[in-house]
Amino acid sequence: MRYEVIVIGAGMVGTSIAWHLQKNNSKVLLLDRKLPGLETSYGNAGLIQREAIHTHPFPRQLTELVRVMPNRGTDIRYRLPAILRYHQALLQYWKYSTPASVKKIEAEWQTLIAHCTSEHQTMITASNADELIRRDGWLQLHRSEDTLKTAAALAISDREQGVEHKVLSVEELKVLEPNANFDGFVGAIHWLNSWQVSNPSMLVKAYAKNFEDMGGTTQEKNVKEITPDDSGDGQGWKVVTDNDTYYCDDLVVAAGPWSNELIKPLGYNLPLFPMRGYHQHFKTTGKNTINHSMFDMDKGFVMGPMQQGIRITTGAEMTTMDAPKNFGQLKTVLKLARKILPLEEAVESEAWAGSRPCMPDMKPVIGPAHKHEKLWFAFGHSHQGFTLGPMTGRIMEELIHNKPVIVDVEPFNAQRFSKIK
Repeated sequence: MRYEVIVIGAGMVGTSIAWHLQKNNSKVLLLDRKLPGLETSYGNAGLIQREAIHTHPFPRQLTELVRVMPNRGTDIRYRLPAILRYHQALLQYWKYSTPASVKKIEAEWQTLIAHCTSEHQTMITASNADELIRRDGWLQLHRSEDTLKTAAALAISDREQGVEHKVLSVEELKVLEPNANFDGFVGAIHWLNSWQVSNPSMLVKAYAKNFEDMGGTTQEKNVKEITPDDSGDGQGWKVVTDNDTYYCDDLVVAAGPWSNELIKPLGYNLPLFPMRGYHQHFKTTGKNTINHSMFDMDKGFVMGPMQQGIRITTGAEMTTMDAPKNFGQLKTVLKLARKILPLEEAVESEAWAGSRPCMPDMKPVIGPAHKHEKLWFAFGHSHQGFTLGPMTGRIMEELIHNKPVIVDVEPFNAQRFSKIK
């Protein structure tokens, strides 16, 4: 069967692209090895982060490098095989993390973040998914007066970018979250116009259902190969899965950390590297109920109220995609989390793990492939694929249908890495 567009990848990014294309009268197939919302989009912290206008540079200060080196931190850990495999990308990451580079990168990044909530709202309304959204912000907890003071000063300047916040004392925190123990904390930033999602997987599924209601098709298939198809009147694409072959005019690769493996046979080798995260849910009780997601800024983990229970989400682990799970980071995080909230009965027998697709310049790849016609890339959103999925979907629809694009997409082109071997 032939489609106008095939989108490979059924996470938040891929689903949003398919939704926008179908809404604008394309015949679209959404294709992935798992159904929508069952991979990385299942496991994030459940935040649509309007405040996330700053990137996360590679540590360049010696004190920060010394802190990370023992590999016992709760915010970041690493495994040597991953360092060796992705050393070129990590070197580029370090190079892109100079203050001058970060300033330029963030200015480009902010053009995407500025539209994240409004673009989500369009899809939320169409999908009747409003019950999954809370619009009362989230809490960034601080254990140090110095880090709180620095964050508060930065937050004031962020108002120019449309970010709203309030600095909270410990006493004010206790009023908002009476079940939490804030011993050891000095205060918090309340990010007011970011949103919480009570079930990230269900939000992606709601978007996917609306896509299907509009006439779109979803298939659970493992893509084995993508090749140009010149058998028709014009160039198109052939997508080979385990047991089927599909044809399309335009092809979008939005497969997150798996994207590079799909496009390498076509001559692309982008410096994409994965960062793994873990989470586990604990049953909600009268003693641990919270109203806001809370991020321990100094320890790098999130506690969030979800439909499944209280979700504890770790920071990042630098590892390979096929590496076995290592729960050491999560176990350390849980010791800290239990000092804040009484977490007793785990919901799952084993914690979830998933990988986020990262690029060394901290920006996603969004736009046309530079070696092939009608091939499009949309991946590498790092920790913000859930936040930026609908915005990316809008951009891709505008590009494919040759419309005026809401932002300048040149900073996100794939060719910017052509000099990297």
